[in-house]
Amino acid sequence: MSGADLKAILNQGGRIFGTMISVNRNPRWIPIMDGVGLDYVIIDTEHNPRSRGELGDYLAMFATTGVVPIVRIPIPDAHYVTMTIDAGAQGILAPYCETVDQVREVVKAAKFRPLKGAAAETALQTGAFPSDASRDYLEARNKDNICIIGIESQAAVDNLDAILDVPGIDAIFVGPNDMSISLGVPDAYGTEIYQSTVKGIIDKCEARSIPTLVHHQTPELSEYWIEQGARFVLHGTDRRAMAEGFRTEFTRLRDKAGSL
Repeated sequence: MSGADLKAILNQGGRIFGTMISVNRNPRWIPIMDGVGLDYVIIDTEHNPRSRGELGDYLAMFATTGVVPIVRIPIPDAHYVTMTIDAGAQGILAPYCETVDQVREVVKAAKFRPLKGAAAETALQTGAFPSDASRDYLEARNKDNICIIGIESQAAVDNLDAILDVPGIDAIFVGPNDMSISLGVPDAYGTEIYQSTVKGIIDKCEARSIPTLVHHQTPELSEYWIEQGARFVLHGTDRRAMAEGFRTEFTRLRDKAGSL
């Protein structure tokens, strides 16, 4: 599986499934993720103290699996986009984007690297490149790159139409914690304002054939948002999977031992 494969599935109206790597930093864990139902993972570098060298080693190991690695960068900045893709990521998630300028910077870096400056801006605005050879080269070099834009606040929702006008966006990410806080209902995911806001994002994006990720931690919440139209399914974290796995099995063992 490659980034291009994931985009093809989504472009055909299909769904893909993945999780967030929030605490795991040792590359020896990565082969375990192959063959468990994951199409992709998002490796967090926004809230995880992962160094550039550690990220490079981690991404190198993912190249031995069929799971596509996407990295959540710390901020929506072109430097972090190109640094991450150069290290081996097949996509980026730019968190907490609120303006068109932020999104344009991220898209140019994800889709046209290493083209920069005025030439990259012209390519984004008009589709014109320095030459046909440059266009072919850049399309081939960046064909796997998935560009995900984080919509995580009321301000971002207010600007969503203009943000979606930027070409080259492959998906929109909703961060429930940040979004719910911005809406005034921290972590209250069953409230009408939260549900209607996120549903509005999904519907607006789907009208433009752009899939949405809504990152929740319980199967019930993830299933709910699949039912509401989320196709780029992002569920749980490595932290939660390990904790729930141990909790479930050791609760069972303790119950069994207590019944003897």
